Amino acid sequence: MGEHSAPRVPGDADRPGAPERFGPEPAMSGGEAIVRSLVAHGVREVFGIPGTHNLEIYRHLRRYDIGNVTPRHEQGAGYAADAYARVSGRPGVAITTTGPALLNIAAAVGQAYSDSVPLLVVSPGMPLRHPRLSNGLLHEMRSQTDAMRGVAAFSHRVSSVDEIGAAVARAFALFTSGRPRPAHIEIPLDLLEAAEPVSGIRLTPPAAPAVPPCAEVDRAADALRTARHPAIVLGGGARGAGEECLALAEELGAPVVTTANGKGIVAETHPLSVGVSLHSPAVQKWLADRDAVVAVGTELAESDLWSAPLELNGTLIRIDVDPAQMYAEPAAGHPLVGDARATVGAVIDALRARGGAAATGTDRGGAAGATAAAATAAERLPSVSPSVLPEGDAARTVAALRVARDDETRVRDARWVPYLRAVRRVLAPDAVITSDSAQCCYYGALPHLPVGPEGRYLHPTGFGTLGYALPAAIGAKTACPGRQVVALSGDGGLQFSVQELATAAQLRLPLPVVVFDNGGYGEIRDEMTARGDTPTAVDLPSVDLPALARAYGGYGERAHSPEELADALTRALTAPGPTLITVPEETPR
Repeated sequence: MGEHSAPRVPGDADRPGAPERFGPEPAMSGGEAIVRSLVAHGVREVFGIPGTHNLEIYRHLRRYDIGNVTPRHEQGAGYAADAYARVSGRPGVAITTTGPALLNIAAAVGQAYSDSVPLLVVSPGMPLRHPRLSNGLLHEMRSQTDAMRGVAAFSHRVSSVDEIGAAVARAFALFTSGRPRPAHIEIPLDLLEAAEPVSGIRLTPPAAPAVPPCAEVDRAADALRTARHPAIVLGGGARGAGEECLALAEELGAPVVTTANGKGIVAETHPLSVGVSLHSPAVQKWLADRDAVVAVGTELAESDLWSAPLELNGTLIRIDVDPAQMYAEPAAGHPLVGDARATVGAVIDALRARGGAAATGTDRGGAAGATAAAATAAERLPSVSPSVLPEGDAARTVAALRVARDDETRVRDARWVPYLRAVRRVLAPDAVITSDSAQCCYYGALPHLPVGPEGRYLHPTGFGTLGYALPAAIGAKTACPGRQVVALSGDGGLQFSVQELATAAQLRLPLPVVVFDNGGYGEIRDEMTARGDTPTAVDLPSVDLPALARAYGGYGERAHSPEELADALTRALTAPGPTLITVPEETPR
């Protein structure tokens, strides 16, 4: 799950030169009404491509001081807005035109739905009185709203200019209360241009963090207080509760495992952090034997586990803002429906009110004691045997789990690990790393490139789209221009959105794009081989990707060693435009 924060309502100081248009208006076009509503909800930047049918929206963006990043494809606009939302904590907004443009962004909307990202897509639609039977209007399709309902949390077609403000407020209410997911608002073509009376701005009221009833929190705390071997699993829904989750882990002396979206919520260098490891058979077996598992903001889904649902022998305590997760497999023994930060904090308070967690096989002395014991044990980590998972010390258990996880795939992952270590050496602690659905990312960077709470790692989980990394990096850099942003991709996935190099070049973004080139679709090639099939349609002709980057106005290099990658990456972080760095991989035959 993703994270979100309430939007600010801008004042005059926030909108230099913008028209004062927040009270009732005698008449206003639909294009101006949507822009006015976006500004009122704190939107400062949108991602989109002007088209014949959305020009009335673009007419008003500059007047209301909203910037527009113009990608080269609507799917890129969606991924950029998605990443903007993930790193800024504010909803991302994308504007499309009708028909094919809206369908182009649908994959990005599906990804945002899967990862619980607050993404708003605004599009024109067929006129209000458009006939049910086709009459050949440009970009005509049977139903845009029906198409978007399949991938968004809601898709709404307004029927008046005045209704636009209510539709925007509804979308932002979805983003700021409960599980944030994408929304689509369609404005009929005739309403975009029509001048109709509109009422004052409708703002989403602030929502207090939801907390479960005290009795449920107390029962969960009692289960944790007596647990001898607890564990914690963090998903993306725990993003805003990092400090509380770490405090709970230290209070319990419990190792922490994360999903891909939970990566870095607890620093992956912390002695209690196992990191992104739910896919590891050794870690799954260890979790199955815990007498209590706290799962915060995670579905524990097949896309997290890369396997069938976990079979837990102990008590599962689920903390999630989405009530539906309480009925998912494995079912919650203690369902706590509420905001992650407030609920984890309440559990900690309940534990301490009962005298803290009971003594277990883990060294404990409150939060400080657990950290000190873990740090001392961490000095002995190289001596830990991967075949022994000791129960007497949390840090030694974590170290053994890391070694066991890495031993399972040591041969496969060896081609990426040295390069990822070079990336980590160069990047600042608060760098943002965007990821593609590529082997170098889900096998390589997720488990082997450590990230802390000050940084971010953005990965397209669940929906598993290709082409995410590059446009997402543009969105992240737009949201945080002062932070380092790096995209990681494979050669196959990159070519789904490689045209966005032109966008980064136009914006002069110092944006390294590291591409591990294995000559095609490596994952599918390996799956075909594992089935005993002859690999078919997976080997792609070699492309001179650095030259392509230069053709788009950026820079291009090749790195044949980790040292060369570190040098190229250092240069790319200050270059006035994107730098594509190809790392050639040996292609299995």
